[in-house]
Amino acid sequence: MKHKEHFHGSDLEKIEKKYNIKKEDIISFSSNVNPLGISFKLKTSLSSHIDAITSYPDREYTDLRKAIGAYVDTDYKNILVGNGSTELISVLIQMKRPKKALILGPTYSEYEREITINGGRCHYFRLKEEDNFQLDFSALQTELTKDVDLLVLCNPNNPTSSYISQKDLRKMLDICKEKDIFVMVDETYVEFATNPESVTSIPLTEYYNNIIILRGISKFFAAPGLRLGYAICGNQDLIQEINHKKNPWTINSLAAIAGEIMFSDEEYIQETRALISKERERICNTLSQCSSLKLYPCNSNFVLVRILDETVTADDIFDAAIRKGLMIRNCSTFPFLDNQYFRFCFMMPDKNDALIEVILSFFKER
Repeated sequence: MKHKEHFHGSDLEKIEKKYNIKKEDIISFSSNVNPLGISFKLKTSLSSHIDAITSYPDREYTDLRKAIGAYVDTDYKNILVGNGSTELISVLIQMKRPKKALILGPTYSEYEREITINGGRCHYFRLKEEDNFQLDFSALQTELTKDVDLLVLCNPNNPTSSYISQKDLRKMLDICKEKDIFVMVDETYVEFATNPESVTSIPLTEYYNNIIILRGISKFFAAPGLRLGYAICGNQDLIQEINHKKNPWTINSLAAIAGEIMFSDEEYIQETRALISKERERICNTLSQCSSLKLYPCNSNFVLVRILDETVTADDIFDAAIRKGLMIRNCSTFPFLDNQYFRFCFMMPDKNDALIEVILSFFKER
């Protein structure tokens, strides 16, 4: 069989070569990054801190952690920082060394990779298409057996854009606590949620010591190149253990200062939420009128779409879009999804209009 090539949001060089399109001319609807770009305040003030690179960062990153604590409304002592959330995922898995992990999927592949290379086994709890990829809590309960030592979930989930409420997460934590199961929650996309306060697990860290929450600045703050991630955990013994395990100074001085600046940029934060909320509603309402597509309930800055016309694949939509310089994500590489699914994030209104036109025109011409 001929191998079909699928592209990730970071594969712009590969696309440039295959389609003869300059990567600078590609609008990536695949990367799920805030279309406003970096924080306004950061853009105008970071250069004035350039001399910070002449000295080592504070080993404890106290000012950065306090800025994050103020942003997420928790005690800064409950915050860990790392070189992107991927470093924190890696260190946590190395420490916990789970023998059997249960992952809610389809979802991001990094969890399985880290668990596997550290000698653990991964089992997936399948979020079903007929349930619009919403969690069946009672079904999950039967899978949370005593031989499971780690539960992993992304909330809101990538690529389904579904979410688990804080209320249900509390019930889940009670069950996991009883069975000695640790819970890792990736909240990379929670800031884009319709109502982040009802989704985030951060308040639960005050009552449970078997949970850690991971976040970063790559998506909401549009700064993947800074490699700044953070975690929130109420278990001080675990925080101390992780800090001893990971290398010191994994965040450079400018990245630490950038974090302090962007987490306080309230104007940017509010403008982002307003933009995403408006475009999410507009785009989903428009595309839902197309009988050849099914859109799933959307709770983040991206939407998962299923093609109902069996003669059309996600490859076809990808090809039609990329020839206009617009890149979507074929989701067939995610567990439980096939070549009938694609995902795209919300960009600025004019760019969104261009993608909608490509998608609707494709089906009108058939």
